[in-house]
Amino acid sequence: MKSKRTILSLILLVAAFVCFLPVNLFAGGSLSAVAPPPSDQTDVRSAVERIFDQLKVGKYEALYDTLPSSSRARMSRDRFTSALQKTRNLYQLDRIEIGAVRVSGDLAVVDTVMYAHIAPPFNTEGKLVVQQYLVREDGSWRVATGDRATIDRFLKSNPSFARKFPIKRPHVFVKRDGKWVEFNARRPGAPQQK
Repeated sequence: MKSKRTILSLILLVAAFVCFLPVNLFAGGSLSAVAPPPSDQTDVRSAVERIFDQLKVGKYEALYDTLPSSSRARMSRDRFTSALQKTRNLYQLDRIEIGAVRVSGDLAVVDTVMYAHIAPPFNTEGKLVVQQYLVREDGSWRVATGDRATIDRFLKSNPSFARKFPIKRPHVFVKRDGKWVEFNARRPGAPQQK
């Protein structure tokens, strides 16, 4: 059973990898949290949907092009596509729900829920509730979901943004007996029903 939990943790972490590509974009500078024009929110929503669809159908080469230049500088196209291709048989993405979209200048934060089928030996449904971070570069929105250190630096340098739009930690759920149960890799024996 412990081995199954370890494998499930690995599968979910790989799925989350795509959502948490480390990017050091948020150090320094300031952003004012003003209401963006509706087209910014629409553009961000469209970018999230397009990126999810590319991931879902395995268009990893095209997905690489949606990364910010700082991420592409740290990871080659071959390494990126190879890492994603290795996860192809672990899960099958199903759909994404896009919630609140917040835009401040060239930065956007989007609440999402992604659903997937996790392959055997688990053979269950899973969902990842996560905020997606995007940055506008050369007029295009690019996936810029950061690691904890990056997020902390961003919040520290942008306190008004942090107060208005607090960063939420991701939550991973699996379906057990018809109910969504939060998966906690650190304490697998203590799931919480949602």
